[in-house]
Amino acid sequence: MTDLQDLYQELILDHGRRPRNFGRLEDANKTAEGYNPLCGDKIRVYVKVAGDVVEDIKFEGAGCAISTASASIMTDALKGKSRAESEQLFKAFHDLVTGQPPRPDTPDLGKLEVFSGVSEFPTRVKCATLSWHTLRSALSGEGEAVSTE
Repeated sequence: MTDLQDLYQELILDHGRRPRNFGRLEDANKTAEGYNPLCGDKIRVYVKVAGDVVEDIKFEGAGCAISTASASIMTDALKGKSRAESEQLFKAFHDLVTGQPPRPDTPDLGKLEVFSGVSEFPTRVKCATLSWHTLRSALSGEGEAVSTE
């Protein structure tokens, strides 16, 4: 089990240091900001939605390794997904990081599984979910700033 935990930690650190899809998305048609006062994480999510599909997604901001890695892996996982699929992934991810049992219709989380250990550190759940809550605000069209407090 230690090898798996080491691999997970290595993947989180890699995405934390070299986040994928980092930067402004100039042709985004949905955007929202998020803030985690506990850790100081700040994020802005940019989404280009075509019809009902997340065509492209990027983020900017600064935060801890968990927050940055979560946003990075989230952006990879959501490209090409419908809003409904995005919402299903959000729920599955939230269940994972809060230690809830998987739902019967839980989609494959892929690389997002690396955050399974977050449930052991409740204060870090907000770091891992900040980008997801921010994405939800952007997709809903509200675009309101999201706070984890």
